[in-house]
Amino acid sequence: MPTGKEAITAALVSAALCLAGCKEEGVTKGSRAQAPVATARGEQLFRERCAPCHPNGGNTINPKKTLHGSVLADYGITTAADIVKVLRHPGPGMPKFDQTTIPEQDAKLIGEYVLATFR
Repeated sequence: MPTGKEAITAALVSAALCLAGCKEEGVTKGSRAQAPVATARGEQLFRERCAPCHPNGGNTINPKKTLHGSVLADYGITTAADIVKVLRHPGPGMPKFDQTTIPEQDAKLIGEYVLATFR
């Protein structure tokens, strides 16, 4: 019998396989919409690590610095790699998330989730 974590992983893989067979107009190969497992993992990581200070893409410390696309763009943050840079070297008020705290792949998933969710 699978453990809780194994059951969740199996469910996510099953959902990804089901969704992989679905076609959505305007979705191109390699787009975020074709990576539901990665998006789900990015959302989970965001909720665990970021949502306490950034609920719904906002900012409880500095309300002017939200995670919404236009605000991020104002600060030159337009890619997942840009978000990873901020995680690694944040400004005042934000804790630093080094690779021990958030591994590189997880940081990229968070960045992709933020860009896809808070455009």
